[in-house]
Formats: sequence, C-alpha cells, structure tokens
Amino acid sequence: MKANIKWLDDPEVFRVNQLPAHSDHQYYKNYAEWQNNATSYKQSLNGKWNFEFYQNPIEVPKDFYQKNYQYSTNKIEVPSEIELNNYSQIQYINTLIPWEGKIFRRPAYALSPEEVEEGSFSRGKDNTVGIYFKKFDLNKNIRKMPIHIQFDGVERAMYLWLNGHFVGYAEDSFTPSEFDLTPYVEDEGNELVVEVFKHSTASWLEDQDMFRFSGIFRDVNLLAIPEGHLIDLDIRPQVDDGFKDGKFNAKLQFNEEAEGIVRVRVLNEDGESLLDETQELSEKVEVLNKSFKDIHLWDNHHPYLYQLLIEVRDTDGNLIELVPYKFGFRKIEINKNHVVLLNGKRLIINGVNRHEWNCERGRAITQQDMVNDIKTFKENNINAVRTCHYPNQIPWYYICDEAGIYVMAENNLESHATWQKMGQVEPSYNVPGDLPQWKEAVVDRARTNYETFKNHTAILFWSLGNEAYAGDDIAAMNEFYKSHDDSRLTHYEGVCHRPSYRDRISDVESRMYMPPKEVEEYLQNNPDKPFMECEYMHDMGNSDGGMNSYIELLDKYPQYFGGFIWDFIDQALLVTDPVSGKKVLRYGGDFDDRHSDYEFSGDGLMFADRTPKPAMQEVRYYYGLHK
Repeated sequence: MKANIKWLDDPEVFRVNQLPAHSDHQYYKNYAEWQNNATSYKQSLNGKWNFEFYQNPIEVPKDFYQKNYQYSTNKIEVPSEIELNNYSQIQYINTLIPWEGKIFRRPAYALSPEEVEEGSFSRGKDNTVGIYFKKFDLNKNIRKMPIHIQFDGVERAMYLWLNGHFVGYAEDSFTPSEFDLTPYVEDEGNELVVEVFKHSTASWLEDQDMFRFSGIFRDVNLLAIPEGHLIDLDIRPQVDDGFKDGKFNAKLQFNEEAEGIVRVRVLNEDGESLLDETQELSEKVEVLNKSFKDIHLWDNHHPYLYQLLIEVRDTDGNLIELVPYKFGFRKIEINKNHVVLLNGKRLIINGVNRHEWNCERGRAITQQDMVNDIKTFKENNINAVRTCHYPNQIPWYYICDEAGIYVMAENNLESHATWQKMGQVEPSYNVPGDLPQWKEAVVDRARTNYETFKNHTAILFWSLGNEAYAGDDIAAMNEFYKSHDDSRLTHYEGVCHRPSYRDRISDVESRMYMPPKEVEEYLQNNPDKPFMECEYMHDMGNSDGGMNSYIELLDKYPQYFGGFIWDFIDQALLVTDPVSGKKVLRYGGDFDDRHSDYEFSGDGLMFADRTPKPAMQEVRYYYGLHK
C-alpha cells in the first residue's frame, strides 16, 4: 500500500494500518523490572529528531520518505510543539476555526452528498507540514522479536514510513496510535520518517478552545512483543447490592496460540492473596464471578485499590511477561428519584475542567505537572476533573485512581465553529451532525477512548465530547458506550440544542453557565434526569464570586450533583519580553495571531505557571462544605 495525501480531505479515512485500540496496561519481563518501573520490552524514541518544516503540502519534496534521503540537520525535541520551536505561527482561538476569514472551507459532505471538498487540506496553503526523521538501532535484547511503535499523541494527522516502506496513517491527536513495524524493522540502521500535517478533516472535529499546535507532543516508544503477549485486559469488578461483598471478573486476550500457563493473582493493600488461579494459555482467558468478601470500596476519601498480577509462563515455568494493574470496587448509579449515587451514597462533584498545560511546553506536559496538579486538587477540596476536551496522557488516569479523583473522561471532539456563528446557533454545516460520512470517525474516537482507559476505577463518566451540537452521530457514540459498559454513566451537554435526542444521548442533564435561578427552576419541575453543570463559574479575570448561589442548591435538591469549574489553569506562554528582557506570560492575541479571542485563554483558577489566583480561596472554602 502507498500513502495517499487525499486522505487528509476524506472524513471516512482516519486510520490506515493502525492496530486496534486496547487497554493501557504496562508489561514487564519480571518482577524486578516492575519494581524498578523499567521494562526491557520498551525502547524510548524520545529525544532529538532531525526535522524539516514546510509551509504547505505543495512545498514538500516527493522522495523525503526514501531511505538515505539527505534530510536537514535541523533538530527538534520529541515530544514538543512545532510552534514552540519557532517554526510556525503561535495561534490561540476559541470558537472560530483557525482559517476563518482567510480561506473558504466547508466540511466534506456537510452541504450536500456531492460536495467532497477535494484538495481542501491536501492542497491547503495554510496546512503546515513537519517531517520528522529518526535513525535508531534496536536494543539487543529485543532483536528478533515482533516490534510495534506507539505514538501517544500527534497533532493532527500523521503518515509513517520505516526504511522507505509506508507503515500507516492516523488521526485523533490525543489517543495512542500503534503500528506494527515487524515486516520492515532491522536490527541496526533503521530510518523512521513521520510526516505531520497541522490540518485534515480531523480539524473540524478538534476545534477546542485552545492554542492550535501541531507535531509529536507526547511520548514515542518501540514495544517488543513477547510470545504469548497480553494484548488486551478487561477488568470488571462488581459490587453486590449490599455494598459489602463483590465479584471479580477479567477477560484477557493474548496475541497468539502459544503453549504455557497464565496465572492470575489479586492481592489486597496488605499484600494478602485473595485470588490465585492458573489456566492454560490460549487466545482468550476468562476469570469470572470470583467472590470477594468484605471488600473495601473505592471513593475520594478512601481510594482503596487491589493489585492484579498476571503472569505468563512458558511450558518450563519460566516467566515471560508480567502485567500488573490496580483496580477498585465502586458502583455508580442513578436511583428511581434521579439522584446520582456512588456506593449507595449521594455523589457530589466538586470539579474542575483541566486542559493539559505547561507555560513553557504547551500541551507537552510532564509527569511532575500532573503530580503538582493533584496536590493542588487535594489542598483545595477538588474531588473531580473533566478531561476537557480530549483524552489526557495515560499516567494521569493512574494518578487519579491512586488519589481518588473522580474523572469525566471526555472524547476528543469539539466542532464549535460548524454550528455556532458569532454567538448564534446556526448548524447549516454542522459536523458530525447526522452525516453518515462522519459517523465512523467519531464512533472510532469513542471506541479508542473506551478501550484505552476502560480499566480505570476513577472514571465515573464517559463524556461524548464538547460543543459539537447533537445528532445521529453523537447518538451512535452514546450507544457504543452503553453497549460496552454498564458500570459508568454517559454525559453530553450539547443535546440541549436538540431536545428530541434527550432519550438517546446522555444519562444526565448537563448545562454550561446556567444561572442558579434557572438551575433551581429545572430542579423544581420534576426533573427526569439528575442535573450538573459541566462548566460553570467562568474564572476569567477577577472572577468566581457568588459561588455560594450554586453550592446552596446542593443542600436543597438531591438531584443536583455539582459541576466542573471552567477552568483549572490559564493557557498562557512564558516568553522573554523584548523590551524589558524579563520573563512574562503572554495570552491569546499576544503573538500577532489575528483573529483571536484574546484573554479567553486565561480562565484558570491558577496562572499558567501554576501560581493560584485569589479565586482559589473561594473554591477551597465552598468545595470544603461538601467534601
């Protein structure tokens, strides 16, 4: 197969040769590797890559992917943002699409089935291109093994070659893209080429309120696949109706029919064995309905996690692969009175919306950033986070499991510009809408979000996306989640614009910035769904006053279960002021990036350098009333 640049124009092409999404479990060769958190089955490709930048696809040389191509000596750090390496215009934009007023575009098929918009991005004069080159040798211990490559995040569309051979294509900037390199990889002298386009049809679906970056902004790793490798893990803990006992269920999928055994163990926090079962290794292994007595329930106050250990051994008993995973027992449900319950008790969300942000690195955040944010949550009585408006880095979900932070896991979907025009609802070319040509792209985003993060106890809600209007395609996303997962609730605010879809979209009634009086009116009129504000207390400037007007409703109406403040941290960049020579924070509009929504990038409870604003005191006090 050869790469086709026209895939950029086609919403029905969003993954080519990409491996199916699977659980985010880590795997190790032995217990020592696990204890040291260093697996020999993984080889990092992070670091300096050679790099070429082009203003549009037309400028790109035709033979750049061929082996022995004489690429540039320019270097770029992976992971990082292309724009923050001074190659391209830094731009912040909120509700408009980045090319509005400059280039006329409409989404393919949005105006009629005949309007395919060929060349819209493949010949787009504004579609910047970054080409990454990496030479590598395989670590000696993984040679002769099947090799995959995993990109944890690439904005916005990527093509991949190895040693001159086309490997695959991927969209969806914020979920992992994994490819099989085995047919083309060599022990030494490999030449990897990644072509990254800033825009494709995916840009219509990724119109979030944020700085518009591009590039390889998350980790890149080679993954060696041992014989009898665990491909996918599906953990299903169940809590009995009395909330005292539970059942453990797990489905394991392995990559091939290899001879050996699988040992499944579960330990409590004291290291005591609760389950120890051995089965013959086969493509599918199931451990079902294993009763656990007197379980510890997981919640924000007591995030109790059990340790699952999966051992894969050969016929001689040698350990080939070790997979550890922590899980908890918890149950979220809506009772007959339309009250959201967690473990049989009323759930109250003291939440924040959180963009991934570092004032020097953009969305290429670090592990320490995540640790610092959890510390801030705990200090200020924040018990929940909405991953606005895309899946976050994988470690974040593990940290939330450990810390007892309730997660609304949001899909990478926002199409604001296609239905809201200058503040008015005008969906004449909305995507995904009811368009069959866009349906599979958004359902695939739901599938990837679910498959990757399905084992995280902290996730209580699957959010279908943000500000993308509503229609058959988003209803199909909701249907996917409901058909695959009965242990969580679905959420989507945008269905309020098309009330006829209320029965097909979202388990909860969700709104943005609804005044307290209107919230109370809903709650007083026999609500058929529990109510939350997925965004409220817009914290721009000296804001966040009057929070008590919302908090008081929690004491009056059990169907109201809180919300997520907009938002946690400013999006601003730390730069050197050319006049004073001092380091300063710059916001939207400060980079000659017209058009712009200016200080709308500064809505956080913290400045972009993670210094709390005065508003955080208000949050700490009022969220502390309902811990």
